[in-house]
Amino acid sequence: MSTSEAEAAQFRDLFCRIQTELQKRVVGQDAVLESVLTALFAGGHVLLEGVPGLGKTLLVRTLGEVMGLKFSRVQFTPDLMPSDIVGTNLIAGETDRAFRFQPGPIFANLVLADEINRATPKTQSALLEAMQEHHVTVGGVQHTLEEPFLVLATQNPLEMEGTYPLPEAQLDRFLFKLKVAFPNADELHSILD
Repeated sequence: MSTSEAEAAQFRDLFCRIQTELQKRVVGQDAVLESVLTALFAGGHVLLEGVPGLGKTLLVRTLGEVMGLKFSRVQFTPDLMPSDIVGTNLIAGETDRAFRFQPGPIFANLVLADEINRATPKTQSALLEAMQEHHVTVGGVQHTLEEPFLVLATQNPLEMEGTYPLPEAQLDRFLFKLKVAFPNADELHSILD
């Protein structure tokens, strides 16, 4: 077996082990799990669409635990400001007053942008810029995001009230847009068990 074949077999084994660990908590979303792992290893972001209560948050939190990655969650609401995501400069020091950067929740390996379509376009844009550039600029200073950096955003279907749809030009920041389906009867029984 060549070195590249051995590396491919080792990667396939790692991928399957991670998927198996995720399946211990997330029931019935095998295609979604596989796609999320593919995006993680490919370095792409994922938009998860589905009604509340289908385990989207559980999936992302579990992925962080299984992979040993720093996880943060941002609940997107209409009053969320861009600085609430990327961070801000604070005045620090008692006598020597100076600005000190306070990083926002975007400074994690896995960021769950929960209900991204509930935030205003300006706040969505701040997140999408960080996703594209892998850094944020605050007060004219650039701050690099730690790798790996993956955003998994959830989105409620647009027919729900109080949502701001992501423009087509911004959807290209996501490698995948995955529909999270309601579990079937057998999967519901497994969840209840």
